[in-house]
Amino acid sequence: MAKQEFDLIVIGGGPGGYVAAIRAAQLGMKVALVEANHLGGICLNWGCIPTKALLRSAEVMHLIKNADQFGISVKGVSFDLSKIVERSRKVSAQLSGGIKHLLKKNKVTVFDGWGRLNKSKEVIVESDGKEIATIKAPHTILATGARARVLPGLEPDENFVWSYREAMVPKELPKSILVVGSGAIGIEFASFYNDLGVEVTVVEMADRILPVEDEEISKIALKALTKEGIAFHTGSVSEIVDKSKGDVKIVKSDGKKDDKGQSLKVDKVISAVGIVGNVENLGLEETKVQVDRSHIKVNEWLETDEPGIYAIGDVVNPPWLAHKASHEAIICVEKIAGSKDVHPLDPNLIPGCTYARPQVASIGLTEQACREQGLEVNIGRFPFVGNGKAIALGDTEGLIKTIFDKKTGELLGAHMIGAEVTELIQGYTIGKTLETTEAELMHTVFPHPTLSEMMHESVLDAYGRAIHF
Repeated sequence: MAKQEFDLIVIGGGPGGYVAAIRAAQLGMKVALVEANHLGGICLNWGCIPTKALLRSAEVMHLIKNADQFGISVKGVSFDLSKIVERSRKVSAQLSGGIKHLLKKNKVTVFDGWGRLNKSKEVIVESDGKEIATIKAPHTILATGARARVLPGLEPDENFVWSYREAMVPKELPKSILVVGSGAIGIEFASFYNDLGVEVTVVEMADRILPVEDEEISKIALKALTKEGIAFHTGSVSEIVDKSKGDVKIVKSDGKKDDKGQSLKVDKVISAVGIVGNVENLGLEETKVQVDRSHIKVNEWLETDEPGIYAIGDVVNPPWLAHKASHEAIICVEKIAGSKDVHPLDPNLIPGCTYARPQVASIGLTEQACREQGLEVNIGRFPFVGNGKAIALGDTEGLIKTIFDKKTGELLGAHMIGAEVTELIQGYTIGKTLETTEAELMHTVFPHPTLSEMMHESVLDAYGRAIHF
């Protein structure tokens, strides 16, 4: 079998891999992309996109149930779970097909199979246990992503214990669910199933839910989601007592001996306790690539310790977000191409979003992080209840919080909870990227009536100038 030569090989076709391949092709490189499962990766096929389709259905259901608030009478409301799931899968399939078209359009050669490095740093492509190609290039990017972390005693069995995959394609609606983990994935599933009428309990080992978010936002989220009917146990862990009976015990994570725990019965358990990088069977043992636990170590340019081998996305350092993977792809490829107008990625410029109801979005430092770093800050807040558009939407639960350096006026962080904040956060993201201060934001004209006006008011409030609250 003749060896095919390329300028760049990308292993993995997720939001990091396919973006790297396309950008490299745009820069005139001959590119090969190796993907073993689905173009678009976990994000498009089993993560970001299909979950948002599910959450949209749940949101519509919630609006219909509360239609009387808008002067609309609706009777006999019901839903077809199979059609909700079917729509979600169709959305994913449509976008996956679109990526295939984009790769073809950019003349990227796609190999359907598993890519593995050999001692010569060539990539062996295998499918169904057979070697189908040997390809080589001076540069190879590992974009193999990650999979759900499995804790002892919480191994997914497709029946009682679900991973995110089973949770996205339920054949029937359980009456009760225990969600283990209150990060973005856990909270989104909790919100989805709760809106469909399932009795939901969430267990979190940390002392608060959404532990990576600003503490004030976490408290508001807890209050709002509890009000919607979700039960929470923080500072706790769960133990499955009897799968056949659905018996689960919740105990404090500090291991207090006198805590006998709370017993409950549930139909399903969803494990949402983080991820581990896909570093196995890549031939890394044949290279100098270093792995820290389950993630590949890279420098600011996404270079590994093996010259010519790079890694991006969920298989490297956090935050493990699709948009971070895509941006790393651009940085990595442009650095390879010799661009002088490329900069390392600043983690403080990466926004994070949780698409539950209410939504949560943030960027930059939390209030606690600022205090820990000894920064003097000005903090502004503006509640949704003071915004005309929010009142008109009937969605007045929420808060916009901004944090500025008291000495320089630099925008250090922004934290939001409420309707459509996942769309609003990009405003602060642009502001931070442009190194804005409170002065530019104060002098920015925000359209009225919009939810975005709360961003302006929050900035004004940080300096005692809020108008509408």
